[in-house]
Amino acid sequence: MRFTLAQDTRIGQRRVNQDRVATWSTPECLLLAVADGLGGHLYGEVAAQISIDLLGKAFEREAKPKIADPGAFLFRVIGAAHAEILREADKRRLDDTPRTVLVACVIQDGRAYWTHVGDSRLYLLREGRILHRTRDHTLVQQLIDEGRIREEAVATHPERNRLLQCIGGYQAPRPDPASNAPLEKGDVLVLCSDGLWGPLTQRHLIHALVSRPLEPAIAELVELAERRAGAHCDNISVVAMTWHEEGKIEERTPVGADTEIRDLTATDLDFMRMTDEDVEKAINELKAALRKNAPQ
Repeated sequence: MRFTLAQDTRIGQRRVNQDRVATWSTPECLLLAVADGLGGHLYGEVAAQISIDLLGKAFEREAKPKIADPGAFLFRVIGAAHAEILREADKRRLDDTPRTVLVACVIQDGRAYWTHVGDSRLYLLREGRILHRTRDHTLVQQLIDEGRIREEAVATHPERNRLLQCIGGYQAPRPDPASNAPLEKGDVLVLCSDGLWGPLTQRHLIHALVSRPLEPAIAELVELAERRAGAHCDNISVVAMTWHEEGKIEERTPVGADTEIRDLTATDLDFMRMTDEDVEKAINELKAALRKNAPQ
């Protein structure tokens, strides 16, 4: 695989950086992730770190050198992270559980597979336009989908930080079924926390990534987000990739666009409902996989 990576994370005007950014790779597979620990709850950075650690361990055990089912992999690890955060809170005897949001993407066979929980985002840009963008699990995104407010109102809406789901909360996360799309040469994937995308417009994002190589473009966007957020600047985290391989001819038409909840079938909805039993099964499957592949 031929690609370029760039990443950055900054504390902004917060006391602690609760974001975590990570990448893992084999010769045939790449995993990108951004976790944003929730500042409104204690130990958000612990929840973010647990999620990232579980992703990394699962990738190292299952990418041999590719992941058999990227969508199932992402879904399973999110469930395992949720269960592990609850266990950590119980072990520390915390009054409230640490919480985080997460966006993660697997790239293999010239295709990207992604899912998310919360309001960290993935953008897929091609030829100066945004081809795909994850839909935030927030109240304001729900209001936009219902046509009650415009996209431009998000930055100033009083409920802009109200999440509908996260990892580590009282309810198990309900990640969307993994979206996927074939990659073309020159495509750019951006995964970021709301500290980056919140102060910026989509025009800012597109202009920087089209007019500059990836590393200086990401540096410019982070600096711009810091300036525009000013004294209220949140933690800012981003990992981005430019793809350098030609797309497969038979897959030139993009597929796997992000699915909105109102378009899901009954089967999809069943897949999205994670019960406590589902979560326990997910973490047990992950632990079994780790034990099976652990060095003797």
